[in-house]
Amino acid sequence: MSSVSKEVQNLTILHPRPSSIVAALYTLRDLGAEVVILHGPSGCCFKHARLLEEDGVRVLTTALDEAGFVFGGQQTLTQLLIKARDMFHPRLMAVSGTCSSMIIGDDLHQAVLNAELDIPVLEVEVHAGYRDNTKGVVLTLEAARDRGIIDEEELDRQKMLLARATEVERLHGAASSEYLAPERGDIKYEAAARLLELLRQGKRGINVLNAKKETAYMFADITAAVSQVAGGQVDTFANLDDRLGLPKVRRDAANIARDLKERGVAFTNIGGLDEYPVAGQALQNQIAGKHYDFAVVSGVPHALPADALEGMEVFSITNGPRQVRPLRDLGHRHVLVEIDLHPKTMGVKSMVESEFGATLRALARAGGKA
Repeated sequence: MSSVSKEVQNLTILHPRPSSIVAALYTLRDLGAEVVILHGPSGCCFKHARLLEEDGVRVLTTALDEAGFVFGGQQTLTQLLIKARDMFHPRLMAVSGTCSSMIIGDDLHQAVLNAELDIPVLEVEVHAGYRDNTKGVVLTLEAARDRGIIDEEELDRQKMLLARATEVERLHGAASSEYLAPERGDIKYEAAARLLELLRQGKRGINVLNAKKETAYMFADITAAVSQVAGGQVDTFANLDDRLGLPKVRRDAANIARDLKERGVAFTNIGGLDEYPVAGQALQNQIAGKHYDFAVVSGVPHALPADALEGMEVFSITNGPRQVRPLRDLGHRHVLVEIDLHPKTMGVKSMVESEFGATLRALARAGGKA
């Protein structure tokens, strides 16, 4: 066998994976950075930069071009730092590296020092070449620790959660296969009809929200719809503890918990929005010794232990088209995808209607309450 053939056999992931730079940008938002400067080409992370602006973060770029690749862009970065401070008057700014800035070796720290700003600036030396995008989160959190924005205890907690999240993706997520084709999942009408049939038969189930960050604003609508239609036939659990986590994550959890309670949805907490990789253990402890016929899991269903759902007919709702196959491999009978969920939940502060939630409510109204 040729050396090239051996190298091909050693490839483990062939489809694009999330970027460490993007992970850093979202973490900077969660920490409260009001202006983030990407030191790189104007097109770097364009889509996510624009999405973050929907959340109130000003994302700017030094727009490195061919000249910058040769001669460097450190002076440009210093000038942009000063201009951004004068334009937006932020309380916290950040500078994120890119592949380009890291390759040419620009010194982000020196550029910040040269700007002589009177506000804190987080410097994240990151590129997109890391195997796990969570590396971008770790680098950002370490920068926040160094500036006193979070303490060592919170940094250690976040690192533990990130390690668990990486393991979840490796075992049952988008990194579990060398190539995962996107799928749209089951027809929502058919899944909703089956769920209503189970309720008419008097079956009991668990209704679980195990969602990540702002995506919970829409996944929680599914949790609300199931609770409203099923009544006492389901026990509801949600990872909406707002006592731990980064500032925006805590606020989102509090907002969603408020909305659920306003809709009359009672739930048991199984962790915070950043604890989705470990919330399954808390759920398992809560339901131990009880019998359930079905489970509706919204958000990150593949993070729940398989044995926690053993014997149940599982309805899984994800926003990842590439997550459909891994969920079916886990034995989840009904797998649904909320397409374009993430853009719809950027910048919101209250729950957003989901397709499956709307379908379930409409069918319940048409056929009478279950």
